[in-house]
Amino acid sequence: MTNFSYQLYSSRNFQPLDATLAMIAKAGYTSVEGYGGLYEDAAGLAHLLKAHHLSMKTGHFGLTMLETEVSHALTIATTLGMERIYCPHLMPGERPTTADGWRDFGARLQAIGKPYREAGFGFGWHNHAFEFVALADGSLPQDLIFEGGPDLEWEADIAWIIRGGADPVEWIKWYGDRMTAVHVKDIAPDGQNVDEDGWADVGHGTVNWAGLMVALRGTKCSNFVMEHDNPSDHARFATRSINAAKEY
Repeated sequence: MTNFSYQLYSSRNFQPLDATLAMIAKAGYTSVEGYGGLYEDAAGLAHLLKAHHLSMKTGHFGLTMLETEVSHALTIATTLGMERIYCPHLMPGERPTTADGWRDFGARLQAIGKPYREAGFGFGWHNHAFEFVALADGSLPQDLIFEGGPDLEWEADIAWIIRGGADPVEWIKWYGDRMTAVHVKDIAPDGQNVDEDGWADVGHGTVNWAGLMVALRGTKCSNFVMEHDNPSDHARFATRSINAAKEY
């Protein structure tokens, strides 16, 4: 069953959160995805979600918290009723420059994920574009991360794969068995939506979401998370995106 979710990071510039959750529920979502800035009062957030009949099946947690504050992260995830946890990013200064370095990073994620998997959560990596930029030897960081972390799940951000110069259809074929969630976002035609960093509402950009949804439904992916990194109108984005996605 396809679960259409909404990454709350998309609405970080639109407050208050209570009004955002009301908008998301009205647009037809039943689930949202969390990120670090929301977790300070996990119990309060859980109460707000319940009031709007929303669940939070997935969440993003920073690498430092996942590695050094395991008990705290587990408490947050449990309080919010999450099923899966994803590490979402690695700062430029922390990124390896060699194949062995990326393979070691995958092994590090594998080790970090152990207590979360043991507690019953799915645990994985969420990509950006840098994982698809070839190293000097021609290898790709995303392949190497998976080599080092054989049990890592993948929340595939399709638009970032494309911006990284890769073909998402090929990556779905290669690693569809890792995919348990996907970020559904769209890319505006060149020169358009400059005020929105070149992103577009789902179904209103250049990404072939009709074909991609067919391919993704052949994977383990159960959470389809709408995201826009910088919408000028989050209600427009939320509504148009879920309406388009439901047609695919």
